Amino acid sequence: MSIISIGLLLLVSLLILLLIAGLFSRNSYTIEQSVIIEQPLEKVFNYIKFLKNQDYYHKWVMLDPAMKREFKGQDGTNGFIYGWDSQNKAGAGEQEIKEIIDGKRIDMEVRFRKPFKGVAYSFMETGPVTTQLNNNHATNVKWVFSSQLKYPFNIMLLFMNIDKTLGRDLKTSLTNLKTILEK
Repeated sequence: MSIISIGLLLLVSLLILLLIAGLFSRNSYTIEQSVIIEQPLEKVFNYIKFLKNQDYYHKWVMLDPAMKREFKGQDGTNGFIYGWDSQNKAGAGEQEIKEIIDGKRIDMEVRFRKPFKGVAYSFMETGPVTTQLNNNHATNVKWVFSSQLKYPFNIMLLFMNIDKTLGRDLKTSLTNLKTILEK
């Protein structure tokens, strides 16, 4: 056998092995981060329910300040859509407010167009806490982001530490949010 034949055989074998591994590997992920903000729940919730405010704290949105934005509907209400198109790392897509439970939770659907197509679900939930620093109630903000990758694209989850990467991005965004609201 020639070296080219051996190399080709190894490459095909590796591809088959990856496809088989994809059949048995996970196809979904859920990332959760939280932060305590030393502000009343009402103030915090009334800030995060407006998707346009993500321009100031969301790491992914802040990747490209020059990206094109498009808005449909009334921000802070069910059905509002925040669209983006970036020539930078932020890609293109839109997120839609699917449901708001006033003072408690905002559910969003995130639809990516580039660099890859996909759908993710996200929610931000607020809850009161009492801290030593603030005898008045402070607010715990929990941000959850989840998605599924269909076979064979789920193979990417074998090589990407998506939990760590997305977790770090959500934590950065929540830290930015905390800094803004505690000023």
